[in-house]
Amino acid sequence: MSVMVARKKVVRKWEKLPGRNTFCCDGRIMMARQKGIFYLTLFLILGTCALFFAFECRYLAVQLSPAIPVFAAVLFLFAMATLLRTSFSDPGVIPRALPDEAAFIEMEIEATNGTVPQGQRPPPRIKNFQINNQIVKLKYCYTCKIFRPPRASHCSICDNCVERFDHHCPWVGNCVGKRNYRYFYLFILSLSLLTIYIFTFNIVYVALKVVVCGALGCSLTVLTVLEVLICFFTLWSVVGLTGFHTFLVALNQTTNEDIKGSWTGKNRVQNPYSHGNIVKNCCEVLCGPLPPSVLDRRGILQQEESTAQEGSCPRAPGTQEPPAPQGPGQPQEGAMKQQDGSIPPPSAVPVPSVSDTQLPEEKQRTPGELPVPPLDAGRAEH
Repeated sequence: MSVMVARKKVVRKWEKLPGRNTFCCDGRIMMARQKGIFYLTLFLILGTCALFFAFECRYLAVQLSPAIPVFAAVLFLFAMATLLRTSFSDPGVIPRALPDEAAFIEMEIEATNGTVPQGQRPPPRIKNFQINNQIVKLKYCYTCKIFRPPRASHCSICDNCVERFDHHCPWVGNCVGKRNYRYFYLFILSLSLLTIYIFTFNIVYVALKVVVCGALGCSLTVLTVLEVLICFFTLWSVVGLTGFHTFLVALNQTTNEDIKGSWTGKNRVQNPYSHGNIVKNCCEVLCGPLPPSVLDRRGILQQEESTAQEGSCPRAPGTQEPPAPQGPGQPQEGAMKQQDGSIPPPSAVPVPSVSDTQLPEEKQRTPGELPVPPLDAGRAEH
């Protein structure tokens, strides 16, 4: 005998979120799907620092000062912490519109623009928004079915709209937006200092080796030469990137706005988000309040699923098999017993009344009413 059993399956919201993101640790870690370059970043940082701590730091701590490896370890830990915080966090993804909300927005747009004749291009879907006496256009996203907030943009790699979108960085394996930009800036800043620090003390290490052993007797290992080359080529790119983002932070501007020329085009429109003061702009970008994530990745969605289970129905002790059907007119033996096997009280057994069998023409009496004898019976007694 098969029985349908309905049980609830707990589903987290991150399992149903659209877009091209990957989640780990039950939705606590959020990254892009393309993480190959992120692993390369980890390999370069960990490999270079491991070589530096294993060879140069031991020699420099004895020859110069034991504070050299300590300061290098602080820079390394800070760079790794900011890198993981940038890579594993929500950059500020904006949820997509629900079907009802999308239908309402479509109706509102059609009512505003009117019917477009066939063959003509419909007008762009934009809304004007005023910020600091400056008109800012809010563009409609056809994928997310929403009007994007100011400074938001749709990332084609992650397929999500990100608030205060700066750029998609493959080196960190995530988008850089409103919720992780400060950690991205601190990462490249600390990485620049770490690279300069390691490169400088590599040169000091080589110089000390030459002075102690002599120019001819000094033999450098292949790992030391490789470490110097990695730091040299990394130095220009990382330091240059840090300088560029320092310029953007001072102007309170994003990389996306700088590439598009939003505030430096032919119209010479001023940046409405800039305070006109470098200190205020840096404080807002790097020290302002961090908004919470609006995705609610670990929220619970209840879904019911039914499963069929086969097995015999358990019987209570003392119960008997149902009897075979008997002929008409004979009371069934099983009808006089309840489900638990006990015999019902006499009041529960239906007994045919006289009025139901012998006197159908009489009016049935109510319970507790005394029967009225017929007149013929009284005369016969007298």
